[in-house]
Amino acid sequence: MARDAAGDEMFDYARAAVEGALAAGATYADARVVIRREEVIAAQNGEVESVTRAEDAGVGVRALIGSSWGFASTSDLTDRAARRAGDEATATAKASALVPGSGLELADVEVAQDSYQTPHREDPFGVGLDEKVETVVSATRTMSAVDGVAVSTAKLMFWDTDKWFVSSQGHRIRQHIVESGCGMDATAVGEHETQRRSYPQSFGHVGTGGYEIVRGFDLPGNAQRVAEEAVQLLSAAPCPSGELDVILESSQLALQIHESVGHAVELDRILGWEAAFAGTSFLELDQLGDLRYGSELMNITADATIPGALSTFGYDDEGTPAQAVDIVRDGRWVGVLSGRDSAHLAGLPPGGMVRGDGFNRLPMVRMTNVGLEPGDSSMEEIIAATEHGVVMETNRSWSIDDRRLNFQFGCELGWEVVDGTRTRMVKNPTYTGITPRFWASMDMLAGGDEWFPWGVPNCGKGQPMQVGHTGHPAAPARFKAVRVGVKA
Repeated sequence: MARDAAGDEMFDYARAAVEGALAAGATYADARVVIRREEVIAAQNGEVESVTRAEDAGVGVRALIGSSWGFASTSDLTDRAARRAGDEATATAKASALVPGSGLELADVEVAQDSYQTPHREDPFGVGLDEKVETVVSATRTMSAVDGVAVSTAKLMFWDTDKWFVSSQGHRIRQHIVESGCGMDATAVGEHETQRRSYPQSFGHVGTGGYEIVRGFDLPGNAQRVAEEAVQLLSAAPCPSGELDVILESSQLALQIHESVGHAVELDRILGWEAAFAGTSFLELDQLGDLRYGSELMNITADATIPGALSTFGYDDEGTPAQAVDIVRDGRWVGVLSGRDSAHLAGLPPGGMVRGDGFNRLPMVRMTNVGLEPGDSSMEEIIAATEHGVVMETNRSWSIDDRRLNFQFGCELGWEVVDGTRTRMVKNPTYTGITPRFWASMDMLAGGDEWFPWGVPNCGKGQPMQVGHTGHPAAPARFKAVRVGVKA
């Protein structure tokens, strides 16, 4: 089915799926027609490694009966196949409802008939392949020319997604989401070790927008510095160990937020509905509004409306409008990531946080732009106020327990700070902590000039596994008396 097929036709297929589910006995149903294009261009050591292009299209439908959801999908975009998928979703819901359980109800949302498109200046799929290939090839060629670099890689990543959503309550929403990103890294090999430097962060950065995102990060223009830092790490001093102040640059803090806040506040984990990929949560619903999550500088918001952030959209996959939801306010836990069913059970308004990975996956609670609001300091001021600590940049490794409490992170590069001055480069910096205690130790936070909405394009959740695109705005911050230099 061509991507430019008339929107009314796509809505017709979604409506047919809903009608098929209702005719089979569902009390509620919704359906999404999704057409998604993806392109990934990769280079290694000055040569093209791969150019991957993929497209998929289909309709997925949810049906609700009693205590249970059913889901079915088909890549056959015809009226008959869509109705059959609706019937199959209802059959699954009926079978699941044989297991005793309280009936599910959905929190109210305003029925919308609307459209949304990602603001972007330059269509990434309209940029010539030659130009995109040259960007990654030239970046890796520059990195490989630095003596000591053994492997250099770079990639560009683009997604173009059209969605048509229909519900039995009357929703009719079309969205066009454009996502673009890039990343590169250099690996230096020494006599007994390897070191890596990545840019702009270890997974590559992706945001909502067009090719202007790639141009802004200028991979070729940063390649020399990245490669030289990888080589310098080979001869750098080991990270000091002990209880030291830790200053996290914003991309590392973004992953800290993702792992120790974002997943922990997913309501399906809190309720015990979801336990895949590092388990449930240390949070309990009756603590909401009372639990001290961190210091008073800690203000976390899940905001799906931030321009350019990776989890920015018009509506989630249940038809709930994008919005900003307070998660932590002045250090106190006040909000969750929810869907219409879990929100109703918890007595909360739905936050618009349900999305599926393509047409053939059941939508589930996913992080939106879960970020730390900026403070009123700067990285320069934070360093000047630090007697002894380590600035840590760019994630290298992470580990967290199945309740999102005990964690350890490793970073690619560190800078020792002594008496308010950034001094020597240090390698293999690590830190460890316990979530509420760690966040309680945050005592300085940079402001809006250093705040950036980092994108994480590889968040795994669910079985079968779904890959989610999540955003995590952050600015550099200091954490007092953290255990540093722990070896795995």
